[in-house]
Amino acid sequence: MTRMTRTNIITLLELNRLVREVIESEMPREYWVEAELSECRESRGHCYMELIQKDERSATPVAKASAKCWASKWMLIRPHFERTTGQRLHAGMKVLLRVYAQFHEAYGFSWIVTDIDPTYTLGDMARKRQEIIRQLKQEGVFDLQKELPLPLFCQHIAVISSETAAGYGDFCNQLADNPYGFQFRTQLFPATMQGEGTEQSIIAALERIYTWGQEGFDCVVIIRGGGATSDMSGFDTLALAENVANFPIPIITGIGHDRDESVLDMVSHTRVKTPTAAATFLISHLKEVLDALNDAQQRIANISVGKISNLKSQLSTLQSALPRLFTVVKTRQEARIDALFGRLLSSIQQKIVGSRARIDSCEQRIPMLLERRLTAERHRLQLIEEQAKSLDPALLLRRGYSITLKDGKALRDPQLLRPGDEIETRLEKGTVKSIIKSV
Repeated sequence: MTRMTRTNIITLLELNRLVREVIESEMPREYWVEAELSECRESRGHCYMELIQKDERSATPVAKASAKCWASKWMLIRPHFERTTGQRLHAGMKVLLRVYAQFHEAYGFSWIVTDIDPTYTLGDMARKRQEIIRQLKQEGVFDLQKELPLPLFCQHIAVISSETAAGYGDFCNQLADNPYGFQFRTQLFPATMQGEGTEQSIIAALERIYTWGQEGFDCVVIIRGGGATSDMSGFDTLALAENVANFPIPIITGIGHDRDESVLDMVSHTRVKTPTAAATFLISHLKEVLDALNDAQQRIANISVGKISNLKSQLSTLQSALPRLFTVVKTRQEARIDALFGRLLSSIQQKIVGSRARIDSCEQRIPMLLERRLTAERHRLQLIEEQAKSLDPALLLRRGYSITLKDGKALRDPQLLRPGDEIETRLEKGTVKSIIKSV
């Protein structure tokens, strides 16, 4: 082990100066670096960023670094970036930065940002949007909202907006001051409409509307007015798009931007540019319904007038033809009644003749049938009498048989007797009584 001496000990400041000199001599040029922002904040005109790189498969961070963009550069880079991309720099955004290495003895190492390529971020944003659209279509929910019918009388409206937004006031004033005197009822569900909390805030508002009872609302209007066009990232998220696409009543968006449609616009029932345009759309929809009703009313009235005129003409024709028609009908009905009466009389007479013939036939057959029946019954009685005689007990006794009785009943089983029992035996010419000694 090397022995410590005072000559080989340096101060921290001297060590940091050595590091700075090495970095300045070995890394003098600038580098274009791909990274993701994990944090981005402004302070005193400067922009401070935390950069991160994640593993593509596991999303685990594999590299981190701090970066700064001084105010002199940031005041030029920021407007150009936001004008090109339509968004502010925010956490989760992919960026392409031009940086150089800087090491300060007191503040440590940092990358100094001199430029940001907005076209790189635009490409990444477009890729993310296309991936969200592809997933929504794969889930089969991309066009669900457009399949919902907008109620004819769309007047009870749930509004999702910032409570203090000028666009919300413009929307309500436009509805209230419509030239047709239509009455609209609006219910505000406040939400954050810009920044990182946009997605969850709007989703929470949709959940409150659903809990409130979506059957009480004809549609939902999501509006945003007065915000910067750079705060649109919250409207391009999968979770928000899925909630809007699956919502059971129509959703109209008017979030106030002129660039390409956001994913929220794409999955909504109807997209307009501004809050006042959303109000104009609802007024126009109700006006179209009113015009259709008025047109239908006029057509019904015209049809009714024509129908009544035709019926009156038919009634007049019938009125003049009625006496003649009545005479013709009366003559025909009288002739028909006479024919029916003649047929009925003839039928009755034929029925009477037939019935008399059957009665005469029955009168002739009854004595013969009675005689046959009496003969048959006499023969049956003789057979019964002979059977009864053959079963007479006295006849059996005359043949030498006897009958043993106990208590007046024929005895069939000797096992029923006990010593001392008295039995009676009937013979042809008398009876014998006996006492049982043993069995």
